[in-house]
Amino acid sequence: MHFPAARNFPHAVLTVPLLVALLLSAALPAFANDALPGGDTTWQKKTGRKAFTHYSANMAFEKRLDFKLGEALFQRLWVTAPTRTKAADGLGPLFNSRACNGCHIRNGRGHPVDENDPSAGATSMLLRLSVPPKTDADRELLASGHASTLPDPVYGGQFQDFSIPAIPAEGKVTVHYKTHTITLSDGQTVDLRNPTYGMTDLAYGPLDDDVMISPRIAPPMIGLGLLEAIPDDVLIAASDPDDRDGDGISGRLNRVWDIAKGDLAIGRFGWKAGMPTLDQQNQNAFQFDIGLSTPLYPLGYSDCTKAQSLCRGAPDGNDPEFDNLEAHGQITNLVLYYARNVAPPMRRHASDPDVIAGRDIFNSIGCASCHTPSYQLPVRADLPEQSGQVIWPYTDLLLHDMGDGLADHRPEARASGTEWRTPPLWGLGRAREIDPRAGYLHDGRARTLLEAVLWHDGEAAPARDAVTILPLSDRSKLLAFLKSL
Repeated sequence: MHFPAARNFPHAVLTVPLLVALLLSAALPAFANDALPGGDTTWQKKTGRKAFTHYSANMAFEKRLDFKLGEALFQRLWVTAPTRTKAADGLGPLFNSRACNGCHIRNGRGHPVDENDPSAGATSMLLRLSVPPKTDADRELLASGHASTLPDPVYGGQFQDFSIPAIPAEGKVTVHYKTHTITLSDGQTVDLRNPTYGMTDLAYGPLDDDVMISPRIAPPMIGLGLLEAIPDDVLIAASDPDDRDGDGISGRLNRVWDIAKGDLAIGRFGWKAGMPTLDQQNQNAFQFDIGLSTPLYPLGYSDCTKAQSLCRGAPDGNDPEFDNLEAHGQITNLVLYYARNVAPPMRRHASDPDVIAGRDIFNSIGCASCHTPSYQLPVRADLPEQSGQVIWPYTDLLLHDMGDGLADHRPEARASGTEWRTPPLWGLGRAREIDPRAGYLHDGRARTLLEAVLWHDGEAAPARDAVTILPLSDRSKLLAFLKSL
């Protein structure tokens, strides 16, 4: 009998949702319906390059209009204020993209800056900025959880390489790679690219001497509502910060400020689990990526700091007609519904013998210790599409130490500079089909799935080492399984 990763069912804690999941697993054949990663939400029709653009397959007909309206807003190109089109103005003054889908291309994963053409800009990635605490007030602010990071005093919390007319963009993002070669036990060699990021043409003076930089590519949009529906107590039960089971895996929860609730909450979105809810994640992106004010982030000048006086003085689109906001509540609610219901596509070749063998290898070498295969979601009247689904995202949504090779050395709330949230693997095999430039890992440095695996270190080092000594035929089966997701 195969169950989702054993850490889902620790002997010390068995909550009601966990008990339901255990009983359901016992009642079904092993890996039943794992070809449908989103359960009944899974899109099963022919997809291709638009595989990540479909609504939840179990969505009621009358709700599809809301999805389409949210999709239109997700694709909207925002313009500079003031204009006669008040419903779509307020871009910037500083920004990374004019539209949500400018970064999430066809809702897929992003790609890094072109090393040979930095002038093209960081179109689907960005650099997060922060500085270490320097005063007692800084330390108290971080300790309280009201802030996850402290922004650069001049350039803010995010480096924006685009701007509206008459306002200088903050600069350009560059990347340079050094390559080192890994030799596997059977003699196969793999070149790994180690990136170094920089910022040039700085328009507002130098960055802080202690600035910390974290590159992030846009993650795929599928299944976000399903991840949000995983109960908190399931994540709490799965966390093992002190490695009490002795398996070398110490997944931790991030705790971040929930603006709507005014309290700390479990972080589950973002590369370091820095956002507690999908709504806050969306609104944060509206504010910092596009430069729009929202109900949770009402500043019309967005990430412009006090040192950027011209930027702060630029016209904004905050209008009394729309609650003195640019992306007001009706907009954010429709985008939230859309983001919750971008459906995972059906897996390809899930019943292929090599894929099944690869799945067994994935489990046997310890990958499933962090990439938890499946969850039983509870019944929820407020989330009809996600309610009661059995899902296969392959993530525990916890923080894990991935070693110095992947470290950004930039803490975020309770996440250290070497920790990353386990990313979901569903849709992994379609990334390059949706966008041939798509990269893997948080900064897109990995060009292939094998490269991504070989970058794993820290808690994942034993699983990575197991991959390096697999016979070629078994390694091929493992990769076939990953490509099937």
